[in-house]
Amino acid sequence: MTKKRTRIILFVTLIFIILLAIPSYFWTKSNIKELNAFYNSKLSPVIMIPGSSATENRFDTLVTKLNQHTRNKHSLLKVKVWNNGKITYKGKIRANDNEPIIVVGFENNKDGYSNIKKQARMFNQAFAALQARYKFNNFKGIGHSNGGLIYTDFLEQYFNEYSQVEIKRLMTIGTPYNFDETSISNKTEMLADFIANRESIPTNLTVYSVAGTETYDSDRLVPESSVSAGKYIYQKQVKHFTEITVTGEDAEHSDLPQNDEVVSLIERYMLDNQNQGMNRKGKNPQDNLQKQDKKKIVMPVKNWYNYLFLEIITF
Repeated sequence: MTKKRTRIILFVTLIFIILLAIPSYFWTKSNIKELNAFYNSKLSPVIMIPGSSATENRFDTLVTKLNQHTRNKHSLLKVKVWNNGKITYKGKIRANDNEPIIVVGFENNKDGYSNIKKQARMFNQAFAALQARYKFNNFKGIGHSNGGLIYTDFLEQYFNEYSQVEIKRLMTIGTPYNFDETSISNKTEMLADFIANRESIPTNLTVYSVAGTETYDSDRLVPESSVSAGKYIYQKQVKHFTEITVTGEDAEHSDLPQNDEVVSLIERYMLDNQNQGMNRKGKNPQDNLQKQDKKKIVMPVKNWYNYLFLEIITF
């Protein structure tokens, strides 16, 4: 092999390496930039899921009430997942809003376990799209009625795909974990599946299960015992599990998301914004609940027009 031929081969090899290195460099630079954006993200959205027959407009009143009590207003982004997989957006997240509210609704918003599983899969689609778009590394979840069931199925079946994303807190409101069954002895297929798959739920999660009662054992639609069945899924699996019962006026199932006491619970336990989760002594209210482990606390609460009682049990 002549020296000239050797030089040509070396030159061609060098050019080939450079051609490979250029896209690799830009890919690495872009990837590092995305990773830095992800890990440095201050965004911690509250992602809400409505119940059956409800749309992405379900929490409008709740968001209005939340924004009445803070100087830093929460943006509202509404997301709808269509049966054909299309995802549409309404509203936007305001610049410098670190705690926006995102509501995810579905074209298929029907009741029934088979639909719950379909909706959980649709929520996973929306969640993946939202996380890719906004690069958040943590969030809080709120589900009303069947929205809590969708969240439970999502956590068990899909959430392990997002190993770098943390769900900090979950609040389910009037969620019928055992549908309309009044006895835990009669476990529905759904509840049995949730219990069987509970080990997939993140162990560092804090869960609040809120029940409403107008007739002592029901919110006129969901039996309190069905809401309470959530403890068989979450208790001793997550870091903290707390049951809260709201009784009195506006504790009917469909009224719960805009019930003033439920709004107050969300402000106190779910939101990070302006340290709203702190009490007057600057401590997290959850710390007090831990001291009352497995004890029942009954708290009288007064609003403008009636007295309500919150029954709080923590495990």
